Amino acid sequence: MAFRADEAAREGYEGAFEYLITRCKTQSAEERQRSIDRLMDLTDSLGPVIRAYPSWHPLVSNYRVGSHPTTTPSRDCGYEGLDHTVLFQNGFVTCPYDDGQRVIDSVNNLPRNRAAVLEAERLDVKFYNADTTSILVRCHWQKNIGHDGTIPVSVALPLLLEKELPQWHRSQVAETWESMRPYFLGRPYGSRSSLFVSQEAGQKMKTVWNLLINTGMYGPIHVGP
Repeated sequence: MAFRADEAAREGYEGAFEYLITRCKTQSAEERQRSIDRLMDLTDSLGPVIRAYPSWHPLVSNYRVGSHPTTTPSRDCGYEGLDHTVLFQNGFVTCPYDDGQRVIDSVNNLPRNRAAVLEAERLDVKFYNADTTSILVRCHWQKNIGHDGTIPVSVALPLLLEKELPQWHRSQVAETWESMRPYFLGRPYGSRSSLFVSQEAGQKMKTVWNLLINTGMYGPIHVGP
């Protein structure tokens, strides 16, 4: 599958604009322009709009070991009060119909992640609806990431292994790279890359995953739908 990062980023921004700006019809022209400017600023600072994170990403990785991998922010990974949420490469905006304090408190109560610091704040613009509060949850990486926001394999692979190695004594079958790449690469994705992982990093992750499943540690390799 060919993956075109520029095309994916453009489509993501158009969808976010429609959802966050166009739907908010009660704003004045001045307020609307401030919201547009802030959305552009967020895209510059957080990276492109995405559909789902890799399951090992600090923004979603706080799900219980042994449960189904989580790739979007939810109560399953520790968040409370999310509503009308748009995801970016390194953060997300959520727009609840209250003051957003539940979101901020839940972010502050998340377990410490060794790879990143998560921070929540209220924004001074309106997204989605004039009666909502815009909350930004940002991921501050502790190590340098690529200039395009992609995560180096030296960070991505250990995060992936932290989530997947403990599964060895629970698993009955081993899932192939083809079936796991939506969870390992985030969405949108290609055969070995996404807006989170470069082709080179994705190939190394695929190689390591294939080595793991071929040891038999997860059981026989699952073949079929």
